[in-house]
Amino acid sequence: MSIVRTLTLAAATLLATAAHDATSPGSVRALGRMRIARASHTATALPDGRVLVTGGFGGSGAEGIAFASTEIFDPATGAFVDGPALGVARSGHSATALRDGRVLVVGGWSGRYRVTSAAEIFDPRTGRFAPAGALVVGRADHAATLLADGRVLVTGGYDADMRPIASAEIYDPATNRFAPTHDMAFARGAHSATLLEDGRVLVVGGGGAGRYPNRVMQGEAELFDPAHGTFASTGHLLAPRYKHAAVRLVDGTVLVVGGSDGRDWRGMIAEAERYEPTSGRFVAAGRTTLERFKLPDAVARLADGRVLIAGGGDRAEVYDPATRTFALAAGSLGAARFFATATPLRDGRVLVAGGYAEERGGLPATAQTFVFQP
Repeated sequence: MSIVRTLTLAAATLLATAAHDATSPGSVRALGRMRIARASHTATALPDGRVLVTGGFGGSGAEGIAFASTEIFDPATGAFVDGPALGVARSGHSATALRDGRVLVVGGWSGRYRVTSAAEIFDPRTGRFAPAGALVVGRADHAATLLADGRVLVTGGYDADMRPIASAEIYDPATNRFAPTHDMAFARGAHSATLLEDGRVLVVGGGGAGRYPNRVMQGEAELFDPAHGTFASTGHLLAPRYKHAAVRLVDGTVLVVGGSDGRDWRGMIAEAERYEPTSGRFVAAGRTTLERFKLPDAVARLADGRVLIAGGGDRAEVYDPATRTFALAAGSLGAARFFATATPLRDGRVLVAGGYAEERGGLPATAQTFVFQP
């Protein structure tokens, strides 16, 4: 091949790439590395714009080694620094930003098939963790939802025998205690719980009875009413799933993406759906470009109302509610990132951190982070 021909092809490739990037919904680029490679961690935005990263584990073969370490990302410097240690090592936990700026860290796996009921609160003003009572029921892979009145609803999860849990409880910052509320109609783990505009909470999907891999996916959704502390059945998922993600859209509907039908790697779901609170029904919302699961904390609503889906695949994509379509972002994550996190920053970017990748010989976690630029 002539040099001219080679240069012509190279120029055409560059032009095609530039054209693709110009029409993409945003781009992903490598940012830096956390202090520790971790997956199944949490990453929570603080009032001052920094991000608190807590717990997690190191990937396949290290599920029993939960981390007590934390670190803090500063967008101003692009660097991670060590944070204070958690009182209890944990992964598969929840971290909820309270209305006063503190962060409530609840439950999780504290070792292989060991769950913790311990809770603690990080106060960014002191830079320390303090005990926050104990769950009524120890659980991991649960969902925690900040209610409109500032309390936190904790639903479902798994116990130490990997059995799904139907119980729910509420943390009250005023008393620093957890108290039981009514049980859900179905036991669920690895589900989602999303606050609706009217203050109710939509609980979707999750694993049913039985040890892995004989899970039964829950297709029937439930609504939690904080005024009465009760759950009521609502619509039925078009595709029952767990290890998915859900996010409330600007119009008040809830987008449900990804997940698995219970066969994990062999049952990943591309079909997305939306829950309509006015009708109590789920309706089709297109298909993600990539099949994805294990992404509960790797989906984030952008400032303009679109939704970033950054976990469970080697490329990030964006859902546009106006066109109800998914489009790949420019740039690559290098590998599918399972149980990664996506945290919106003040300037409109999104921090994508950690997760583990499926590779020959294991599922190692990564310390690599990325930033999505809309």
